[in-house]
Amino acid sequence: MPQLTDQGAIDQAETDGAEAGRPATSGMEAGRPATSGTEVGPAESGPAETDRAERDDHGRAGTWMTPEEYGASRAAVWTAAVVLVTDTDGRILVQSVDYRADRLLPGGAVDAGEAPSAAAARELREELGVDGRYPRGLAVDWIPADTPGFPPEMRFPGEILHVYDGGTWTAERIDAVRLPAQEITGIHFAEPADLPALMDAGDARRALSALRARINGPGTALLEDGRPTTPTALDRLGVLRSRRTPLHGTWHPGPVPAQLPVRDHCGWLFGPDGRVLLLIARATGTARLPPPTAGPATGAVPLGYRHTAQGAHARTAARLTGLPPAADPAYARLLATPEQVRELSDWGPAGAREVEAVHAARASLSLPVPTRTPPMELPEDGVLW
Repeated sequence: MPQLTDQGAIDQAETDGAEAGRPATSGMEAGRPATSGTEVGPAESGPAETDRAERDDHGRAGTWMTPEEYGASRAAVWTAAVVLVTDTDGRILVQSVDYRADRLLPGGAVDAGEAPSAAAARELREELGVDGRYPRGLAVDWIPADTPGFPPEMRFPGEILHVYDGGTWTAERIDAVRLPAQEITGIHFAEPADLPALMDAGDARRALSALRARINGPGTALLEDGRPTTPTALDRLGVLRSRRTPLHGTWHPGPVPAQLPVRDHCGWLFGPDGRVLLLIARATGTARLPPPTAGPATGAVPLGYRHTAQGAHARTAARLTGLPPAADPAYARLLATPEQVRELSDWGPAGAREVEAVHAARASLSLPVPTRTPPMELPEDGVLW
């Protein structure tokens, strides 16, 4: 809603104008309440000052406006709030509604006088029957007035839409969802890469940008029509735009037994701050762990393996001492926390056990607990630690 002027400042400006022996002119200058000092009239200024003063049709100097004029000059927009919820596999909750064909994040319009976070809580209570608070904002999006899909008679003025973090819901929490008798016809959890096929294009961009903001860490992303104004490495590389490869086998610590065929061998390779090396395919935005030979390392140990029907997926942990120049331009090299690596992967319930083993290896290498910050892209010419 428009920002209103301060009534006390308006009253003071009217009083000061009357004391100066001129008609009272209250209003705003450059979007701020008028000062209480007496306005200098033509008789009190020299010819140069008079020539420089711009006057409107009513003889008022500068950019003075009445409250009515200032209010009419401000842009009006709608306000809405939605909530991004994931399940333990990293899929996003979307809902079907009875008034449009595409899917939506839960949420809706902010009522007059209502805080956006309060609207988010109210909407989830009304739409899904769950109580909660959602204080963490993931993104604030500006939606332009000329966005397609709004009928002309609606006079859509544009919208500011807040995306809040609903967290990760367990199976028990999902089972507790109770849909209303009308409006919401169903919910399901969608793979992030499937959102463009399920949602309006702008809604899908916004949801993916908000999910990347959640993975990046603390801080709210500022969006314009779903696109970050300051893209991070995850945004620039378009992570999660392609489907993740499921790897839901069971986790086993230690070396791979001799009788098991090894399907692949990857490394949890630590930088000096406790983060690990991560590869992102530039063409698809998919994330993967590097081979254990990706760089010179010390303290290598067999961390464990993931056992699937196809065989064993072996994991080695080691401390990187450097990184050579990039040998494959198809991949970007990032440093990320183990949790971020997991959130960009589809590892199923065993993923938590693997990350626990990774932190145990980090501690044994005397490396610090990494702080969650946006994954950092490393230079192509390599780095030494």
